[in-house]
Amino acid sequence: MDTPVILKTFHKGKIKEYFVMREGELHTDLGIIKLDGLKTKTFGDTISSHLGVEFIIQKPRAPDFFIHAKRSGAPMMPKDIGVIISNTGLCSPDYVLDAGTGSGILAIYLGGIAKKVVSYEIREEFLELARKNITQAGLSNIELRLGDIAEEIQKTDEKFDVVTLDTSAASQVVPFVPQILYPGGFLAVYSPFFEHTKEIREAIEKTNYTEVRTIETIERDISFSERGTRPSTARVGHTGFITIARY
Repeated sequence: MDTPVILKTFHKGKIKEYFVMREGELHTDLGIIKLDGLKTKTFGDTISSHLGVEFIIQKPRAPDFFIHAKRSGAPMMPKDIGVIISNTGLCSPDYVLDAGTGSGILAIYLGGIAKKVVSYEIREEFLELARKNITQAGLSNIELRLGDIAEEIQKTDEKFDVVTLDTSAASQVVPFVPQILYPGGFLAVYSPFFEHTKEIREAIEKTNYTEVRTIETIERDISFSERGTRPSTARVGHTGFITIARY
């Protein structure tokens, strides 16, 4: 499968952006673009619509897939993914176990850094969507598996440097994570509600984890105008809690 590209142009002071494959036609208010022409071009080149509007061709990165990829539900926000990456020290030699694949957005971020990501999803239709998104991202180091992580984690003899859980069954999984973590490895759990987070912390306290902390990250853009500079009135508030524990 060909990987997608980003077509971007500036029109009347605003950015226009399209996430497209290299075939067929794209109909826009700035003209029609024959996408087959992308096959002979590379990133940084331009392609024009039939009205003569030029679009620069860009390579999609993980934030682009967060914005444009098809979703099976609400994926983890980049601000929360960043907390996981920075607090686990995720790096290129790492093996990662990810549970709750969903649309595969977190797996795409992790797969862009780690050596290998194994991701479990209990719903087959979600897994198929994630597979398409990951294939489009051009990542071959992500292995998708269909299964209930609460059961599968008890059967595996694999070892990982980082385990990420975005599943309602996280508190049931937590006690078994130490048996699959390398010493010094990290567990990172995403949970949207206080009640779920409390269950996770209680499960962690019964297990031999260290350096446990739970984080909430609030993000807001800064607005610049002729009147002045201030935090934007549109903001990303609470999305979830991230609990980090080391074994």
